[in-house]
Amino acid sequence: FPISTYNKIWTNTQKDLDTHLQAEKEQFLQPEKDRVKAFRMVAASYIKYMQIFRNLEEAHDHLIHQQKRATIRQVLDGVMGRLLEMKKEMVGLEISEFHYISNILEDLKLLPEDIEIPIPRYFIKENLEALQQRGKTLDEILLEAGLQIEEPVKAVPFEEAIKLIQVAERARQGRHRALFMKQMYLNEKKKRHTKLQVQTGPDPDDAATCIQKVWRGYIQHKKTEKMREEEMIFLGMRLPPHLEALHRASQLHVGQEDVPGGEERHEEEFIKDKLRETEGLDIRETLQDQIGECFMECRHIIGRFPDYPPVEAGGSVAIFSDKTPEQIAAELAAKREMAMQEKSQKDKKGKEKGKEKEKEKKTQKTGSKEEDEGWKMAPSNFIPIIEEGNSQYKVIWQNRDEGRDFLQDHDPELIKEEKRKEVEEEIRVQVDELMQQKLENLKLAVDGEKSGKKKKGRKSEKVRAANLMSLVHRTIDSLYRELVEEGVLIKAKAVNLSDYVGEYSYLGTTLHQAGVEPMPSLADVRQLVTLYGILPLGSQTVHEKAPLVKALLLAGPTGVGKKMLVHAICTETGANLFNLSASNIAGKYPGKNGVLMLLHMVLKVARQLQPSVVWIGDTEKTFYKTVPKAEERVSPKRLEKMLPKFLKALKAPDRVLLVGTSDRPFDANIKPFCKVYQKIILIPRPDYASRFGKYFNQVLWRHIILQHGGEISDLLSISCLAKLSDGFTQGRIVRAVHTVLSELRLLQMARRPLRTAEFVTSLATQEPVYNQEEETFK
Repeated sequence: FPISTYNKIWTNTQKDLDTHLQAEKEQFLQPEKDRVKAFRMVAASYIKYMQIFRNLEEAHDHLIHQQKRATIRQVLDGVMGRLLEMKKEMVGLEISEFHYISNILEDLKLLPEDIEIPIPRYFIKENLEALQQRGKTLDEILLEAGLQIEEPVKAVPFEEAIKLIQVAERARQGRHRALFMKQMYLNEKKKRHTKLQVQTGPDPDDAATCIQKVWRGYIQHKKTEKMREEEMIFLGMRLPPHLEALHRASQLHVGQEDVPGGEERHEEEFIKDKLRETEGLDIRETLQDQIGECFMECRHIIGRFPDYPPVEAGGSVAIFSDKTPEQIAAELAAKREMAMQEKSQKDKKGKEKGKEKEKEKKTQKTGSKEEDEGWKMAPSNFIPIIEEGNSQYKVIWQNRDEGRDFLQDHDPELIKEEKRKEVEEEIRVQVDELMQQKLENLKLAVDGEKSGKKKKGRKSEKVRAANLMSLVHRTIDSLYRELVEEGVLIKAKAVNLSDYVGEYSYLGTTLHQAGVEPMPSLADVRQLVTLYGILPLGSQTVHEKAPLVKALLLAGPTGVGKKMLVHAICTETGANLFNLSASNIAGKYPGKNGVLMLLHMVLKVARQLQPSVVWIGDTEKTFYKTVPKAEERVSPKRLEKMLPKFLKALKAPDRVLLVGTSDRPFDANIKPFCKVYQKIILIPRPDYASRFGKYFNQVLWRHIILQHGGEISDLLSISCLAKLSDGFTQGRIVRAVHTVLSELRLLQMARRPLRTAEFVTSLATQEPVYNQEEETFK
C-alpha cells in the first residue's frame, strides 16, 4: 500500500482514540455497584483499546517518517500499558485470569480474531544488529566449549547433482548454439542487403517505412510516458508538475547544506553541529545573564548570595521557574512560620494523639462507605502519556501541509527543534561549572564567605558508596561467557508465538452464564503470555509504569507447550534465556555461597543485557514438601529461600521476568510457591476447536502433518482424528505423527496416500490426560 494509506490509518485511529478518551472519562466517573455491569464496561473499553492498538502498530510498522514514528510510538506504549491496566481491573472484578466475552464481541459486531493481541515488530527491528551480534557471540562460545556442534552443510544427493550438472550444460550449449545461428542469419541478411543496394540503389518504400517506424515509435513512447506519469500521480508516488519544481528547489537547497549521503543520522549530527556554531554563543550568553540576574535578585531579597544547586537537582535548571522574587520571599516566610509551629506543636502531643484516634475512626467509617459505594476505576499511569501523544499529534501533524514532503522520511525543522534542546543542555553543563566558580568568587569578594566543606564531604561519601557498590572486578563479557560455558545461559529456540496453534473458545460465555467454569482455550493462553510476558519485556515504558509482574507460572499437563511458550517469549522480545532448573544447576556452584554467587551473576548479566527471561523448569521441585529419595542428590530445593530475595532485588526498570513451568504444581508447598509466582496460567489440553476448527485456518492436526512433510488426501479424515484425539495434548499428537511419518513412509506417499487408521494406531500408544488429573489442575 502507498504511504498515504497508513497516514489515513493513523489519522482515523487518533480520532477514535480521542473520542474514546472523552467517553472513558464520562463513563468511569461515578462508582458502579453492579460488578457484572462494571465488568462489561471495562471489557468493552478493553476491546476498543485493542482495536486502537492493532491500528497504531500497523501504522508504526509501515511508516518510515522518523518523527511520525516517534509520536506513534509514544501513543502505542501508552495504549499497551492501558491494556494491562484494564486487564488488571477485569481480573479484580471476576477473580479470574480468563474471561469469556463472546456476547460483548457479538454486540460490537466483531470477530474473535479482532481481539488477538499483535506483537509490535519494533521489539526486534530496533535492536536487530545487537541481537544478531549477540547470537553470533553465543554460537562462538558454545562451539568453543563443545556444547554445540556446527551444523553441516546439506549435501545434494549424487543423482540430483548429476541432473543439475546436465541441465546447466544443456542450457549452456543451447545458448551457444542460439548465438551461433543468430550470427549466421545476420551475416546472410547483410550480404543480401548489400547486393540489392549495388544493383538498384535504396528503395523509396523501404525508406518511407523506416521513417514511419521511427516516428510512430517516438509518438507511442511519449504517450506511454504521459500515461505512466499520470498513473504515478494518481497513486501518490509522484508529485504533480506544479509542485515538482518547488520540491526540486527545496531539495537542492537542503543538499547544499546537508552532508553527502542523505542518511538521517549524518544529517542530525550536521544540524546539531550547525546549531552549535550559529546559536551556541547566544545560548551561552543568555544563560549566563539569566543566572547572574537570579543571583542578584536573591541577594537583594535574602541579603546574601544563594547556594548553587547541585548536579543531582538539575544544576541551573532548578533556578529557573515561573515564580517571582516576591513569591520566593513569601515561601521563605512561610517556611519560618512552619518551623515556629513545629516547635509549639511539640508541647501538645497528648491532644494530637486523641485527634489521631478520632481521625482513624473517621477513615474507617469513610472506608466502609466507599466499599458500599461500589467499584471505581483506579487512576491510570498511561492516560497522561496517551494524552500527551494525542496533543502532540494535534499540534504538529493534524493540520500539517505535507504536499512538498514527497519522500516522507523526516522533517529537518523538527530535527532542529529537538537538537536545539540537546545543544542547550550541553552548553548548560559548561555554564554551570563557570557560574559556580563565579558565585564562589562573588561570595568571597562581597560577603567574605568560602564554599562550604559539607558539600565536599557529601560528595566524597557518595563516591565512597559508589566505589563500594562497584567492587566487582569482573566484566559483563567474562560473566556472560562463564554462564554460557556452565550451561546456565542457553540459546533460545527460534519459535514465534503464532506457531502456538490454538482456537478461541466459542462456548465459554454460554457455559460461564450457566454457572459452569469452562476450561480456558489455547487462544486465551496465547493472549495472557503476550500481556504478562511479551509486552512488558519489549517496552521499557510499559514495564516501568504498568502493573509489575515479576514472576509467571505456566502450569499444565505434559506436552501442552509450556517450554515452547518460554522460547516464544524470548524469540518475540529478543531476550536472553537463563536456565535455573534444578536438573540443570545440579552440581554447579555448590553450597550456599555458590548459590548466592550464581544468582548474583545471573541478576547482573540479566540487568545489563535486558530483556531477560529466567526459566525454572519443573519448578514444583524447588518447593517440595518432602524431597523424594531418588532426587536427594540433585538437591532441588537449593533456590527455595533465595528466589524471594532475587525477586525483591528486581525493580520496575529491570526488564527481567522469572518464568516457571510445572506439570505437577500440586506437589509443591502452596504458601511459598504462590508467594513467588504472582501470575499462574493454566494451560489445558487442546479442545475440539483447536484440534479441528477451520476459522483461523489453524488446525492442529493439519498443521502438524504438513509440518512433518505429509500430504492431506481424501482418505485422511481430519475431523475423525480431532474427535478421537480428545484428551491428548499437542506433544502426544506430535509424537504420534512423527512415528507414522518416517523417512520410508514419506517416500511411499505418492503411491500410498495417508490414511486415518495409521494415525489412530499410533495415537493409541500415547498416554492421554485423564479426568482426575484435569480436575486436580483446576
